[in-house]
Amino acid sequence: MGKHVLLIEDEPNIIEAISFLLSRDGWRVDTHSNGVDAVQVVQTKAPDLVVLDVMLPGKSGYDILRELREGAGTADLPVLMLTARGQSRDREMAARFGASRFMTKPFSNAEVLEAVRDLVAP
Repeated sequence: MGKHVLLIEDEPNIIEAISFLLSRDGWRVDTHSNGVDAVQVVQTKAPDLVVLDVMLPGKSGYDILRELREGAGTADLPVLMLTARGQSRDREMAARFGASRFMTKPFSNAEVLEAVRDLVAP
């Protein structure tokens, strides 16, 4: 079985596109669409990688990332941050909170695949 990705994203079109792209590449993809209980979902699902949107209902991706980095079981979990906001301030915040990689929307399929493959080595 392929590697397991948890996509935490609230935009249906992006959920569908990334899920399709990664599934076609052999990944098992679970999705979640709000920030409120995202950390709990990560802990329950135990993915190999989290693809995390910055702007989510209930809690920001930055807050979720900070909580993941503080958790014993999730401190080293690869996290690919996605955002429609690509200013340097956003990149700096993602880096400060421990994002493994930062990607702005819109993105190309090739960019997403390359990032996911790089973050979870076989």
